[in-house]
Order: sequence, then C-alpha cells, then structure tokens
Amino acid sequence: MRKTILFVILQQYADWEAAYITSAITMLGQGQYEIKTVSLSKDAVQSIGGFRVLPDYDIASIPNDYEAVVLIGGMTWRNENAQQVKTLVEDCYQNGKVLGGICDASAFLGTVGVLNDVTHTSNDLNDLKQWAGSIYTGETKYIAKQAVRDKNVITANGTATMEFAKEILLALNVASEEKIVEWYNFHKLGFYTAPMPKM
Repeated sequence: MRKTILFVILQQYADWEAAYITSAITMLGQGQYEIKTVSLSKDAVQSIGGFRVLPDYDIASIPNDYEAVVLIGGMTWRNENAQQVKTLVEDCYQNGKVLGGICDASAFLGTVGVLNDVTHTSNDLNDLKQWAGSIYTGETKYIAKQAVRDKNVITANGTATMEFAKEILLALNVASEEKIVEWYNFHKLGFYTAPMPKM
C-alpha cells in the first residue's frame, strides 16, 4: 500500500517550493508514495505563479493515515483562517510523523508551538518571534541556515527550495542517502558541475 504525503497549499502558495519535492518523491520513491493536496476548502487554489489546483482534501476530510505533512509557503499563512491548519499540524507532530514547513509556513509552525523543542530555521528570527508571540519559546534553538531537520521536523527559509526538498526526502527515506544526495547535487549544481553518479 502506498504511503500518503499531504501537501498543504493555501491561496497564493509558492508553487516552486513544492515542485522539486513532489517530483523527486515520485521519481526516486518508485511508486511507494502518493501525493495529495490539502487546503482550507475544496475550492480551486491559485499559486503565486498562476497554477490552479483543486485540492484532494479540505481540512474536514483529511485521512488519518498519512506519512507526512508538508506546508508550502505563500502569501496567506498570516491570514486568520490559516489557523484552521493548526489541528493537522499538532496531530502530525504529536504522532511523530514527518512535518515540514518552508518560508512563511515555517514561521506558522512557530505559531503552533512545534518549534519550541527542535532546532529549526525560518526567514527571520525577529519576524518569527513577533508573529508567534509568547507561543514561541524556541529562540535558542534557532539556526540561521538554509534548511534544518531535527527529529521529524524540517524547516527552511524561502530561498531554500532545494535544501528543503533534500531534507524531506531524507526524512522520508524515499531512497538511499546516496541517491538523494546525487539528485540534490544534480539539480543544485547543474548538469556540467555536479559529480557524475557512481556506476
């Protein structure tokens, strides 16, 4: 049976932040995983780049059996209605499943309190502290780095699409570490610069 990965996308989501992860899960995972999208409703969600997606699930219809939840950044995580995602995040975290957030979605994790006990990153520590307020007590665990994985929680800033993808793939054991690093180097460094795969 294939394992389900839930990608949470809100209106004006950052489509490029999901593209590398989903394609790599499909290609490297060799059919082990099923990609599903979640939003606040089943109405079409439009990305910053103009892609329109009909979500597979709304918040009320999410399946209990999933392997990971990945929050894709975008322009509307600070809207009040985004708090509807909180229960899903808490469920994922409390059950030790893989949980990821990039760009503003990483800071959203701070507003839920899941960054208090794990090393993590985001776009900016001061912004994270201001937005999350007293709920966020993890300042000493903040690292100014592209992407950070601690336990099953992966966070990244908005310029770390590739680093975020790599850490998600490693956390899910989509393929061997060697294959994932090869994939990352190829896409990050480019066709002419990346080391050739070992035969």
